[in-house]
Amino acid sequence: MKRTFAHRVARAAGLPVLAAACALLLAACGGHDAPASNAASGAPGADPVARGRYLVKAADCAACHTAKDGAPFAGGAPLESPFGTFYGSNITPDKDHGIGNWSADDFYAALHDGKAPGKRLYPSMPYTSYRQLTRADSDAMYAYLKTVRPVAQENREHELKFPYNLRFGMVFWDMVFLKDSLPDASTGQSADWQRGRYLAGALGHCAECHTPRNLGFGLKHGESLAGAELQGWRAYNITSDPNHGIGKWTDEALIQYLRTGHADGHASASGPMGEAVAHSLQFLKPEDTAALVTWLRTVPAREGKDPITVDPSPKAMLASNAMAPGGDDATRDADGLRLFEGACASCHQWNGAGQQTPYAGLAGTRGVNDPSGANVTQAILQGVKMRIGDTDVYMPAFGHAYSDPEVAALANYVIGHFGGKQGTVTAEDVAKRRQL
Repeated sequence: MKRTFAHRVARAAGLPVLAAACALLLAACGGHDAPASNAASGAPGADPVARGRYLVKAADCAACHTAKDGAPFAGGAPLESPFGTFYGSNITPDKDHGIGNWSADDFYAALHDGKAPGKRLYPSMPYTSYRQLTRADSDAMYAYLKTVRPVAQENREHELKFPYNLRFGMVFWDMVFLKDSLPDASTGQSADWQRGRYLAGALGHCAECHTPRNLGFGLKHGESLAGAELQGWRAYNITSDPNHGIGKWTDEALIQYLRTGHADGHASASGPMGEAVAHSLQFLKPEDTAALVTWLRTVPAREGKDPITVDPSPKAMLASNAMAPGGDDATRDADGLRLFEGACASCHQWNGAGQQTPYAGLAGTRGVNDPSGANVTQAILQGVKMRIGDTDVYMPAFGHAYSDPEVAALANYVIGHFGGKQGTVTAEDVAKRRQL
């Protein structure tokens, strides 16, 4: 969805300022999810600093507030969007550039209302989800952040196009989208379910990526977690649908994926999901990961837009062994086959089993079963890099090495060989994804 379309929709309603404000949601992950019971605190323990440290991990604060090779929470991490670039702010206790002069009330207002001292925040900081945090958890997060090393790093101004740089437009955006939590739906559910819902909503804000959006760029709650696309990556359907969601995944597979970013025969995380695992999900306590799975099991099954059906045993892949392709594979998609043979086969192998690391396995994954090739293309262009425990998961980026037609040919070959489907990736698609 392009900025020009967002602007056009809002202008058609006679709301030019709202046009700027609403469109920001595409880059900012706005909206809100269903509330949690206050009984689900999100982290155990009585020590507010230790509890706050855990909650800050669960909320994935470092992803936006710690730049690559930068000091923890000192800001500067870029968030690219069609409207310009947002930069995470300094949330260390530095008095000049961070939150050193903020009170606990100020911190809560930022999380709950999108209001920092002296200014309104853009929803690139997803206060529309953090709004569901309990005051006790907000205070614990504040207590922890006050203990981190202060860094005198000046905040970098957002580089936004006109009219999206008009911060006062957020007044109108908040009037439309910043609402109180939806009615509580936890009656009759277990404590684990309530805890899982709180972790997924208020802290993990899963719906912000996995739920499609309406014309005003609010979340379509009737299609919650049915899958969406964000910044060129496809966030897959994680409802209980057995064909297009996670309904057929075992609890063990879901737990493995959330804790490591990989589940055999299902998926290996990359892009934004890889970041979520690396910065946040892998650090959850086992009982909290289990609670997330308990809640996910109850998400109503939805097919979603452009549903993906996984073929775990496509003909070409089955006819291949680890060292060579089989069947009629060599007679089609010759360019893609040549590229895969030269750069990919040594790690991923022709039978999709993967070599040396399970993360290289392609068999049964949704990425290779998606004809649009969104995540396959992005992985080829950007590569994969994340640290899980003591393990570095790495795939080199090939965007600099291959032309747009070559990337398209390689993506379509991967989809055909490992997913048994006709890929639809074009050179034009690749060119657009390079800009994201």
